[in-house]
Amino acid sequence: MIAVREVGPRLAAEARAVGAVWQREMITFGRERLRLVISLLQPLLILVSLGIGLGAVVPDGESGIGYVTFLFPGVLVMAIQAPAFAAGASILWDREFGFLREMLVAPVRRESLLLGKVLAGTATATCHGAVLLVFAFAAEVPYDPVLLLSFVAVLALAAFAMTSLGALLAVSLPSPQTFQAVTGLLLGPLVFLSGAFFPLSGLPSWLDALTGLNPLTYAVDAARRVLAARLPGQAPADLFEGLEVWGSRVPVSVELAVLAAFGVLCLVVAARRFSRPDH
Repeated sequence: MIAVREVGPRLAAEARAVGAVWQREMITFGRERLRLVISLLQPLLILVSLGIGLGAVVPDGESGIGYVTFLFPGVLVMAIQAPAFAAGASILWDREFGFLREMLVAPVRRESLLLGKVLAGTATATCHGAVLLVFAFAAEVPYDPVLLLSFVAVLALAAFAMTSLGALLAVSLPSPQTFQAVTGLLLGPLVFLSGAFFPLSGLPSWLDALTGLNPLTYAVDAARRVLAARLPGQAPADLFEGLEVWGSRVPVSVELAVLAAFGVLCLVVAARRFSRPDH
């Protein structure tokens, strides 16, 4: 009975620690509006340059749905990638400036502090992607409330997966400089191998295997199929065919489950490493 009585206050303390870290990160995010604007420039430039440039080369289908519409879900997912990894970088910078040491002396588990970081990074990354929904008209995407909410749900899961991966890298690498070098190597391949810029059908077997191992592939495909289901008319099959594994199309629910499982796995491994005394 005594042990049961101690569990409640202990869980409340851990929840307060998670909330305090989350609130700190969100306050910082609210004060850095310029970072939000700058981070949106790259996906917008890609949407305009590739969407209009390649859109003139790739013919529209009979339904009038063109390449710029196909590109929009990939641009949304790409927009959450950098801020998600930035949440991991903040762990290393807090350690460099000594703030992390001050947090670690609090009478709470280290895993709670890491969870607060990951949840805050998930929220900020989702906000970065959701802001781009304002420019849906540029991609001829309808302002359908169900479609927009579905986009946000997919972005939230993708942001959680990428933030957890960033946190795992942060607790495994020695310095912010090394973290920036590693993430610089990962950002490009993760986007280009996700099918954000090209259809996944007809790829060579080795490239098809790499796209299947990329968690962003499932986020991009889920967002694209959500869009195809809400577009007027029929989406062209050559652009919106969908992800296939062993010859069968992967359901959207399975793609979302893969994103959630990947995020949980990275978070668990990161929490185990972060709980060690040397961290």
